[in-house]
Amino acid sequence: MAGAPDPRTYDLEALRRDALAQSGGAVDDSIPQLADADPEFCAVALALPDGTVRGSDQSDVTVSIQSAVKPFLFALALLDTDGEALDRIGVEPTGEAFDAIKLESGTGRPPNPMVNAGALLTAALVRGDDADARDARILEGLSAFAGRQLTVDEDVARNEHLLGDRNHALAHLMRAEGNLAVSADDAVAVYARACAVLIDAEALAVMGATLALGGVNPVTGDRVVPAVVARDVVSVMATCGVYDGSGRWMRRVGIPAKSSVSGGIVLSAPRCLGAAVLSPPLDEQGTSVRGAYTSKRLSDDLALHSFGEG
Repeated sequence: MAGAPDPRTYDLEALRRDALAQSGGAVDDSIPQLADADPEFCAVALALPDGTVRGSDQSDVTVSIQSAVKPFLFALALLDTDGEALDRIGVEPTGEAFDAIKLESGTGRPPNPMVNAGALLTAALVRGDDADARDARILEGLSAFAGRQLTVDEDVARNEHLLGDRNHALAHLMRAEGNLAVSADDAVAVYARACAVLIDAEALAVMGATLALGGVNPVTGDRVVPAVVARDVVSVMATCGVYDGSGRWMRRVGIPAKSSVSGGIVLSAPRCLGAAVLSPPLDEQGTSVRGAYTSKRLSDDLALHSFGEG
């Protein structure tokens, strides 16, 4: 970041104002709570290696984490299975929609942990004898990544479970292929609760920073996952985190990231910082329109592109 502005003094409010001027996109309506989101909500946050967390206006407003939970479920599955999850889930980008009813040809595995099939399986691989135990383990793990106790929106969890027809289909397909040890309903219920965990931009930025900094939470100083787990997760975020737009994302933005239908984007700039943007209107790939703009600006202004000069 030599010659770039200092992230500790970078003007997040000016960036937020510029982001709010970006138009286009539509709020996701797959469940009532997402459909009711304020399309003018926008928040940006940075989490730095020294534990500093900086947020714009609205950075303390909570939303459900949705698909931005996927890197962290993958990390917990890798940790709790001593890496066995790498044998159970592919790591290749698909060029397909995030909820495509499709598994790897020849193996029957989910193609990667950033699509719904992979996330259903990673949530099932997290340590726990039953669904309640896995729920508790996931909430404990996500809270460790965030450096604070997180909670679940029970109404969101209920609707994600009841209305997630394609997730039920994927879970049954994985059961039929012999890759899912728990019941299909159990897998969907646990994943639904993971998606319903409430975060704000500052918490999500700290989660991204924990991965970017080799598994150590910069706020608490606690090692949440081993460095090799953080490395593997960030690598797959880089190739698969923005679904079929991941190649374009890495060319333009160059920061490993994960998008979500609640309008969240979590970014992990390796060895540099974590960042998060929350803004509900989504483009056709399901990525926040203002989030994509803000991520590109952060990459350019703070010289964060993984393959940039210097």
